[in-house]
Amino acid sequence: MDIPKLDEIYIANTYNRFPIVIVSGKGSILIDENNKQYIDFSSGIAVNTFGVCDESWILDVCNQIKTLTHTSNLYYTEPSVKLAKVLCEKTGFKKVFFSNSGAEANECAIKIARKYGYEHLGKDYFNIITLKGSFHGRTITTLAATGQDIFHNDFKPLTSGFLYVEPNNIIELESVLKNNKCCAIMIETIQGEGGVNVLENKYLEQLEKICKDYNVLLIVDEVQTGNGRTGKLYSYMHSNILPDIVTTAKGLGGGLPIGATMLNEKLQYILNYGMHGSTFGANPICCIGALNVINRIDENLLKEVEEKSNFIINELSSCKNILNITGKGLILGIEISKNVDEVINNCIENGLLVIKAKNKIRILPPINIPKNLLEEGISILKKILES
Repeated sequence: MDIPKLDEIYIANTYNRFPIVIVSGKGSILIDENNKQYIDFSSGIAVNTFGVCDESWILDVCNQIKTLTHTSNLYYTEPSVKLAKVLCEKTGFKKVFFSNSGAEANECAIKIARKYGYEHLGKDYFNIITLKGSFHGRTITTLAATGQDIFHNDFKPLTSGFLYVEPNNIIELESVLKNNKCCAIMIETIQGEGGVNVLENKYLEQLEKICKDYNVLLIVDEVQTGNGRTGKLYSYMHSNILPDIVTTAKGLGGGLPIGATMLNEKLQYILNYGMHGSTFGANPICCIGALNVINRIDENLLKEVEEKSNFIINELSSCKNILNITGKGLILGIEISKNVDEVINNCIENGLLVIKAKNKIRILPPINIPKNLLEEGISILKKILES
């Protein structure tokens, strides 16, 4: 089969794909239709937490497939309750709503923020402040929440009620908050799609204080940064902040579609019967896959993530043509003086899969990538950058 040709005929033309047909893989190695192997530094854009075809994950998922594949949320299921319990115990949040994706998790957070504003601040307090350079999803409302005009241009009018400020500028943020009727501030601690830009800890702490002073909610979008990727279970844990809502997806399911919106104590009862729902949210198979992932992210693994991150940064810092390295853990952005697209294509030719974020190479390997593969992949990248 000519997969690229059939793709062009039958699938909507929304992806500028690389000329590779991936057919199989194991761990941090992917294999194409010509049996060429690639070291995977993308992990499905931070989805394959433990790589592909992880044995432990497969065992749990397959056992669930043989037991119960789906039932509606009109009935209780054990996998969803177990997953919610573990997430709450590991984070201190009180309630979880399960959906299918990061965009849906963020939609849920936005709905909750609007309901909170209506009930606690007044009917006109519906505005949500987000940051320029952010990315929160591709639905009409999460596009509106995204602080990048490039994602807005073709889909106007977008959902109203979103205000954008520069990241790490606490004076501008407080000014916008003071002069508008707002219910929440929504951020990513690391803007992955926006260029792997890291928010300063001081800024995060000031932001949390301002949220408390103005009685508005703090929402942290952990869709790409969550589930161990930064060296903490969730990236906000690198600072002294406690969000009201945390959203996550991607790496949570380890390859299966699942999103989660976690609510703190003051929000735990804000949603009542019929106010929100999801046909496939809390699917038993997806919940079991996520439970396997979350239960395996322990302090030893998080320490390994930090060690691998330090190795990458140390190896690349003195490399020719590298201008800057941003990020935390195993979500890193490499700013270079060479053409990013050419470097990525050269990496593919040499058996390494990396992606980009704006003008940077983005590195997102499985968090359990073996050291020998990590070293080999970085060696390939260094040779290409220095050539």
